[in-house]
Amino acid sequence: MVWLVIFVALMIPLTAVVLDSPVVRAWVERMHGGGADAPTDVKELDKKVRVLEAELEAMTRQLVQLQEEHQFLQRLLEDPAHRQDAAKPLPKSGA
Repeated sequence: MVWLVIFVALMIPLTAVVLDSPVVRAWVERMHGGGADAPTDVKELDKKVRVLEAELEAMTRQLVQLQEEHQFLQRLLEDPAHRQDAAKPLPKSGA
């Protein structure tokens, strides 16, 4: 009989710890609020995905532009003839 009392006394805090865990909280939240908010969550996720895709396209364009600029500068640095041609002053148009 004493062992049963000790067992129950030890199970109370153990049960409290398990029920207070993040996994159980998420499970309870999903069970209670998952069905009603699902369409709004999908709409919000769709909006976020569209925004991220647009930002990714903009970043891709900027990356391509930076690569082209880098290649141009690399060619200028590697070829001394181009460097000399670029350093020459432009001819004056009126004189």
